Amino acid sequence: MIIDDEREICEMVSLCLENERYQPLIAEDGRKGLQSAREEKPDLIILDIYLPDMDGIEVCQELRNFTSVPILFLSCKSEDVDKIVGLRVGGDDYITKPFSPGELTARVKAHLRRNRLLDAISKHNQILRFPGLEIDIGSHEIRKNEAKVPLSAIEFQILTILAKNPNRVFNPDHLYELVWGNEELCDPRTVAVHISNLRKKIESDPTRPTYILTVRGVGYKFNVPSPEPEKL
Repeated sequence: MIIDDEREICEMVSLCLENERYQPLIAEDGRKGLQSAREEKPDLIILDIYLPDMDGIEVCQELRNFTSVPILFLSCKSEDVDKIVGLRVGGDDYITKPFSPGELTARVKAHLRRNRLLDAISKHNQILRFPGLEIDIGSHEIRKNEAKVPLSAIEFQILTILAKNPNRVFNPDHLYELVWGNEELCDPRTVAVHISNLRKKIESDPTRPTYILTVRGVGYKFNVPSPEPEKL
């Protein structure tokens, strides 16, 4: 689904997707996009940040109330702050205008491929348990001190990759390739924002993380904290 009020952009994106045998749907404003997304249940949403009736940030927040499909923001080069905000409210990635058809289709394919892999993984029940944290891969559920923690699909996959490889350091490019499927399109800020979101959700103190640690100048790793001593 394409949610954008610029006819030329919609036509160009639709043509690119149709050439790859996808079936694009178009909504020219946020409210129509939300209604159509509820009814049509698209596999992926391309969302412009600036819309005539409500901005894309607000639309993304509403979408995340009922769908976990990948959301790719369309933004201009001068909108770095909007890109970061978009990722923080539930967006998975962004495409900067002007963009090439090749970049667009590469990102769409990577996100759809990632979702298929997540679906395949979920069929194999596996639970990763750490002090104070439990990752149920089969049900896509995270529990922090037995309380459920809602994560986006991207956040869940990043956490799972790190937790399956404790103490292994992943640089942003490698992590981007594993999650998004294309290292060449990597923007380290995208990885950093999702890591920040994860820390806010699973760490007791995000400013002093105990699970997801930063190895300065290298990348990120998952740390298994020591269990708290039992109270007498």
